Amino acid sequence: MGTGDIALPAFEALLTSNHTLLGLVTQPDKPVGRKQVMTPPRLKEVALEHGLPVWQPEKARNKAFLTELEDLRPDVIIVMAYGQILTQRLIDIPSNAIINVHASLLPLYRGASCIQGPIADGHATTGVTIMHVVKALDAGDIILQQETPISADDTGGAVHDRLAEMTPASLLEALSQLANGTATRTIQDDDASTYAPKLLRDHGRLDGAKTAVELERLIRAYHPWPSTFTTYLDKKGKERRMKIFPPTTVVTSSTSEPGKLSVEDGVLLFGCAQGTALALDKIQPEGSKVMPVADFLKGNPFG
Repeated sequence: MGTGDIALPAFEALLTSNHTLLGLVTQPDKPVGRKQVMTPPRLKEVALEHGLPVWQPEKARNKAFLTELEDLRPDVIIVMAYGQILTQRLIDIPSNAIINVHASLLPLYRGASCIQGPIADGHATTGVTIMHVVKALDAGDIILQQETPISADDTGGAVHDRLAEMTPASLLEALSQLANGTATRTIQDDDASTYAPKLLRDHGRLDGAKTAVELERLIRAYHPWPSTFTTYLDKKGKERRMKIFPPTTVVTSSTSEPGKLSVEDGVLLFGCAQGTALALDKIQPEGSKVMPVADFLKGNPFG
């Protein structure tokens, strides 16, 4: 059961493993792009290429769908980036286990923005957790975990791709342990848990009340989704958005007003808390293409 591209390497590994894959459950096709072309999840395309049955229920609690799933009599159901809440009836279907692949080191960052959270908060590591599925959000017993360091220039996209590539080995090991009865169950410490909410575009608005160090991490964490932005006044005095791209440079001493853009010695700065600022390198003004700051400063309102 999966929808997001982060699950692709794991799905492809299962296809070539010694396990029998009964089918794929994924989200319905969705309209994409300006022309709103109905587009299937990439996982669906791969499944169909291999002749696998595909289910795309609007709601995973659909009774007819659940009956079909029960008739398959699976030993294990694997969930990764599926995107729907699972009912107890579905959880009870497999004879051995229903397991979830979660892109954080649980109990830290339960929830949707589990990849962005550790980067934004300055953690040194993150990883993949294979756990049993329960009704409570990402709270099931842990089977195994695999860590990876977070570097000083890692973005959300880079960590996403690295975790995707790490997952097949961890998943196949967990399945092997479940098959031979050696899988352990480590209860999560709920008191140590943190929550990573679903991100929306407006969550990427830069807050001048934060320090430059905090915002530098946020910009990396939120690239490419939901991305970060601030606003500025164009030549006609109209407020416009400006999308910010990594890398940015922390300026530890600045007179820039927090939350405002300014230019010092030809450098475009975003003012932050505690007398700090961020020097911006690559931006995308609303209605324009992505460009180096130097190009934007030619004849702009800050020049």
